[in-house]
Amino acid sequence: MKAESSSVLRAWRFAMLAALIRKELLALRRDVHGLAVLFAMPAVFIVIMSLSLKEYYSPPLTTLRYALDVQDRGVPAQLVRAAWLRTHGDPLPLPADWPEALRSGRLKYVVQLQAGLSDALESESLPRSAHVQLLAEPGIDGHLLNALRAELVGAAGEVKGRLAFQVAGAPLVGDGDSMAVLVQARRFAGASVRPTAVQQNVPAWLVFAMFFVVASMASLVVQERATGALGRLQSLGVPRGVMLASKALPYLGINALQAGLMLALGLWGVPALGGDALSLAGVHIGALLLVLAAISLAAVGLALALACLVRTHAQAATAGPALNVVMAAIGGIMVPTFVMPEFMQRVAQASPMNWALEALMTVLLRGGNCMDVAAPVGRLVLGAALLFALAAWLFGKRTR
Repeated sequence: MKAESSSVLRAWRFAMLAALIRKELLALRRDVHGLAVLFAMPAVFIVIMSLSLKEYYSPPLTTLRYALDVQDRGVPAQLVRAAWLRTHGDPLPLPADWPEALRSGRLKYVVQLQAGLSDALESESLPRSAHVQLLAEPGIDGHLLNALRAELVGAAGEVKGRLAFQVAGAPLVGDGDSMAVLVQARRFAGASVRPTAVQQNVPAWLVFAMFFVVASMASLVVQERATGALGRLQSLGVPRGVMLASKALPYLGINALQAGLMLALGLWGVPALGGDALSLAGVHIGALLLVLAAISLAAVGLALALACLVRTHAQAATAGPALNVVMAAIGGIMVPTFVMPEFMQRVAQASPMNWALEALMTVLLRGGNCMDVAAPVGRLVLGAALLFALAAWLFGKRTR
């Protein structure tokens, strides 16, 4: 008899849970604008950022508008000029107002081979003063400027080495011989995944999208509390856990749909628009699903806790999005952590979005498996458990 009543109670709770989930889904279906934000906003960000930053990780230097100002007509200076043209293409004619062209951005940079360069390259000693000037427009990326300078140093050093060979009476160096052959630079990816803009932006904005459910959930909970729906459900004997589960489960489903949509957008949508395709070659699918599940739990836990904390529609409309933006700003979503100063990199590690992003990057870019993501996944799951416990406590206080 006791076992029979227990099974009846379980069936009753399951029926209540199913009915409440249906109610949540109906409320979500009516919130067209909220659903549009959850799906359209991150999709737009992925497309725009992937196309805008398509050439950031492998910039085509030959497309930069530049000019040469050759003031030294000696053979060594001409060799430096020829080496630069081989890798950067033909320059634009040097305009009479080239300083203004640089300031306005019409020219990206100007290389000046100043008088005395040939003598400095033919000298037996190393140079003590500058004879090559690299002048760039004000808005040029600092990393790109450093790369161009390093190339100029390398080209001049190559010419000086060739001249030293000739002075020493060594055999002439062939055109195909170069010190540049000695060093090969590439990004290492164990799964042979080439880092691209889409490979970086899909994980970032996917994390942002999954956490953005906080705004939608908070608004619905405030509305139900204001209309007295939560109080009536509690007076009917609906357990607190069932009510919380009925709110969490639909959003876990929404997170799954978001993840599928964002990954599909990276695989097929962005390349259809002219960008690079997201690569899942060599990706550990089990680790990817584990990470996505942990992110979803953390996102829904945060959304549920904040939904139980806010009291008004105004708070729900501002607190959730503001918290999301702050976590994204310090967590590496909007600004990559590798460009942050050391202090901000330590601050970033306190953001759940950073844990989520690092876990996704480990899987999608570094070929990581379940063991490799155990630490960030553990932090996300522990954080989710604490947030669910906080939500249960706040929910009990708010519905008394």
